[in-house]
Amino acid sequence: MSAFQAPKGTYDLLPPDSATYLAVREAIAAPVRRAGYGYVETPGFENVELFSRGVGESTDIVTKEMFTLTTKGGTELALRPEGTASVLRAALQANLHKAGNLPVKLWYSGSYYRYERPQAGRYRHFSQVGAEAIGAEDPLLDAELIILASDAYRALGLRDFRLLLNSLGDRECRPAYRTALQDFLRGLDLDEDTRRRIDINPLRVLDDKRESVQSQLAGAPLIADHLCEACKAYHEQVRELLTAAGVAYEDDPKLVRGLDYYTRTTFEFVHDGLGSQSAVGGGGRYDGLSEMIGGPSLPSVGWALGVDRTVLALQAEGVELALPAATDVYAVPLGEEARRALFTAVTALRRAGVAADFAFGGKGMKNAMKSANRSGARFALVAGERDLAEGVAQLKDLATGEQGPVPLEEIVTTVKERLA
Repeated sequence: MSAFQAPKGTYDLLPPDSATYLAVREAIAAPVRRAGYGYVETPGFENVELFSRGVGESTDIVTKEMFTLTTKGGTELALRPEGTASVLRAALQANLHKAGNLPVKLWYSGSYYRYERPQAGRYRHFSQVGAEAIGAEDPLLDAELIILASDAYRALGLRDFRLLLNSLGDRECRPAYRTALQDFLRGLDLDEDTRRRIDINPLRVLDDKRESVQSQLAGAPLIADHLCEACKAYHEQVRELLTAAGVAYEDDPKLVRGLDYYTRTTFEFVHDGLGSQSAVGGGGRYDGLSEMIGGPSLPSVGWALGVDRTVLALQAEGVELALPAATDVYAVPLGEEARRALFTAVTALRRAGVAADFAFGGKGMKNAMKSANRSGARFALVAGERDLAEGVAQLKDLATGEQGPVPLEEIVTTVKERLA
C-alpha cells in the first residue's frame, strides 16, 4: 500500500468501473457530435477573474468553492469550477466568432473542481461533458441542446429522470422582477450572508436549498409573472419545440440554477433516485456572458451533464450498460517458441481490430487460463511445441469449452469470423 492516498473528496477511477464512465462520456458526446459540435479542450486552471466576472462574485462557487493559487509571478489562478466560461474565453481568444459561421458549436469533456463537503454524488473533483452554441439567439438552439441531452440519457437506458424548465427573462424585463423580489426578500427572517445576496443577486436566494429559507419563499413573486412579451414568446417556442420532439418537461418557476450568467431559458435534469444530490445535469441561455468577460455581444446557450451523477442514476435504476469487451482473445503460450509465435499472432489480431491480450510473465497453463477467464475474453488461443510443429494453435471458446486447431496463418480470419 502507498504511503499516499487520493486527496479528500476526490477518487481514483480504475477498471472495471472506469469502463462504465468512459461509456457514459461517449454516449453523452455521441448526439452532439452528430449535431455538428466540434471538440474543445481548455486548461485545467484559468485566471481567477474569468470566473468571478462570469460565474458571479455572489455565487457559492466563487465565494466558497473555488480552489485558487498564486503563481511565482503573482498571478492568481483558479482550478476550473465549471466549463462554460472557459469554453467561451477560448472561442473569443481564437476569434472563432469572426469566422462568419455562427453559431460556433463546441463540446467538451473533463474534470472540474469545487471545494465542497464530500458526499455521495458531490465530490471536490468531478467529471462533466458539456456543449455550447455560441453567437446566436434562436429558440431552436435552446431546444436542440435540451433534446440532445435528453436523447443521450435515453440512449444510456435512463427512464426515471425529469426535465425542469424555466425562463429568467432578459435585461429588459428582469430589472422589474429583481426589484419586486428584493422587496419581498427584505421582509423575511434571513441570516446576514443571505441578506447580502438580496442586493447583489436576489435570484440566488431562490436557489438556496436550506429548509429555513425555502419555507419562507412560498409567496415569493415569480419571474413568469414579470416576463416581457418577447421573452414569453421565446419561452413558448422552446416549450412547443420540446413537445413536438416528444421531450416531456415540468415548468419550475423557481428554477434559477447556481450561476449568475443565465438569461431566458434555464433547465435542469433531475433524478429522484439520487436523494438530495438529484441534479444530473443542466444549463441554459447566457446572452450577456461574453460582454461580462470583455468580449462582444454573443448570445449563447449550453449545458453540462455530470458523468459521476449519471453513473449513480444508472445504478439507481439498475441499468447495466452493454460495454465492449476489454479482451476478445487471450493468448496462452506453452514454451518459449510458443511465446514468440503467439505474441506475433496477438499483434496481428490487434492490428486487425481485435482486442487481444497475452499471458505475460511465463505463467503456467493453470494460472494463464485463470487470467483468461478473469479478463472476460471470448476465446483463449493456446499453443505448445506439438501445435507449432503442426503449424496450428488451439482456439478455445471459453463460454462453451469447445476447442479446435486453427492454422497459424488463418488465426486472424478465423477469430474475426467467430466474433462476427
